[in-house]
Amino acid sequence: MTEMIRLEGIEYSVPGKKILSIPHLSIDKGATYGIMGPNGAGKSTLLKMLSLLEPPTKGDLYFQGEKISKKQVSLEQRRKIAIALQQSLLLNTSVYQNIALGLKIRKVPKQEIKNKVEYWLDTFNISHLINKHAYQLSGGEAQRVNLARAMILEPEILCLDEPFSALDFPTKMKLIQDFKLILESTGTTAIFVSHDLLEIKSLTHQLFLIMNGELKQHGITNEVIDYPNEATRSFINEWKSLLPT
Repeated sequence: MTEMIRLEGIEYSVPGKKILSIPHLSIDKGATYGIMGPNGAGKSTLLKMLSLLEPPTKGDLYFQGEKISKKQVSLEQRRKIAIALQQSLLLNTSVYQNIALGLKIRKVPKQEIKNKVEYWLDTFNISHLINKHAYQLSGGEAQRVNLARAMILEPEILCLDEPFSALDFPTKMKLIQDFKLILESTGTTAIFVSHDLLEIKSLTHQLFLIMNGELKQHGITNEVIDYPNEATRSFINEWKSLLPT
């Protein structure tokens, strides 16, 4: 597999506290990765680092084989990564304008923007919302618009920070099912932070378990869940008890 991102000897600290300490971690092209752990484990900090938004305090980060400068990430590198958050943070305008925004910033021709917006509206089954205002959307609709806004940029890597956590169960599972097919069809590499084991099981191929800023277990998602090690067993078993039977 082609390696997209590699961390080597990473540490991230703030005054008086070490947030992350990860000797090695790699992300391969085309797979979907889950990051899971207790509150305060360092999951979101790791995601920011992998999305090139937060440089490590120590250690090296490589993107597509190239060492990333701690001082400045190139625009070309940034444009290969998109981010979708728990809160959709849509602009106070129409669905069309929200999805088109990134392409407008990149000065893509109007007709090309129109074609791509229509394609992603159709892909996420929200073509009927094209002229709706953002404030008129349900939670599930808003998150579909949010994901379409990220995918229209055709990122090589998509970073997601709990994008489904605010949705009711049926809406969440339908969106995850649709989104998994979209990721597979586009070959997009995705890195997904979640507190929900069912979301992780439904969407990811590989799972990283982070506790107290350290990578305690990683591997194929189902194997990590079925065979947790001593450090992760209590955490995994607690979440297993919450899964629907």
